[in-house]
Amino acid sequence: MIINYISLYWLITISHCSQQINKAMKNSKPPLTILCLILFFLYLTFSFAQEIEKSTFQILDPNAKLELLFDGGFFTEGPAVGPDGFVYFSDITHATGSGMQAGHIWKYDPKTTETNLFRSPSGKSNGIIFDLNGDMILALGADFGGRCVVRTNMQSGKSEIIAGTYKSKSLNSPNDLTIDETGRIYFTDPRYLGHEPVEQPVMGVYRIDLDGTLTRIIEHAGTPNGILISPNQKFLYVASVKGPVWSEFNAVIKFELDKDGNASNEKIFIDFNGEFGPDGMAIDLDGNLYLARTDGIYVYSAEGAQLGFISIPERPTNVTFGHGETENFLFITAGKSLFKIKINAKGYFATK
Repeated sequence: MIINYISLYWLITISHCSQQINKAMKNSKPPLTILCLILFFLYLTFSFAQEIEKSTFQILDPNAKLELLFDGGFFTEGPAVGPDGFVYFSDITHATGSGMQAGHIWKYDPKTTETNLFRSPSGKSNGIIFDLNGDMILALGADFGGRCVVRTNMQSGKSEIIAGTYKSKSLNSPNDLTIDETGRIYFTDPRYLGHEPVEQPVMGVYRIDLDGTLTRIIEHAGTPNGILISPNQKFLYVASVKGPVWSEFNAVIKFELDKDGNASNEKIFIDFNGEFGPDGMAIDLDGNLYLARTDGIYVYSAEGAQLGFISIPERPTNVTFGHGETENFLFITAGKSLFKIKINAKGYFATK
């Protein structure tokens, strides 16, 4: 679109410039006047082109520096900024590789730059979001974890299970979550590791309604991982990442979402053609997607065109935007660490 806009402007400018030159020549104006007119219109064209490039391509600030905030984890995941401004993130301690650690949740304070333990054991939490009331919603995975979705009241500290079984069988390993503007929660349920038996027949996507009803809304989405809802509430994005057993499918799948929270008309939005697909994802107010992949954060427009790339020194697992004073920052979990980087965009979050 940029090339089209600039080309159109050039045609209009050249046409107008030619008219002015012809008029000046007819009126026998001196060559200096003609030259000034040409330079003036060239200046306008250059300025206009710069503005278009700035609005489209400078989502990523070329002068922004990636900052390491924490590097004391085992396998960090699921960053989410709470109403209190803290950045909460999971530390998935794989049982066989961590000496049987039981999982942790950390919280980073942007004001003091300190990171402290929020909860341990974590129930093997993975994805974290906050609901419309400011309570924490956690996807608890397998590998000695809870295999359920939990809500924690951030005032009392007490938690309740809001999804634990489907048709009387345990979930596989809830992975990541999103929420719509009515307060309905959606989550993915793959299985990557863990000794527990797999009881569900598919790796699905589920919706938790306000009355607590659990519905499997998608049965075929490869190995579902990251999940997002578009700012206009019309689309649901699901990231499929190649799993060792279940699927070889690496893509972002786009579903239409109706007013009742049902998904239909699936479409391959971005196909990675055999390359490793995205893990967690974030979305900004314009509907641009930020995908955590093996070497960095890939930015795509709402039309599926790649807009930019942020290289990360460790393998990214998830990404989120900040709130309030940190609203122009991306927070990224990768390897054993937490990073942040400034960006010229603001994240979309469902509100009442």
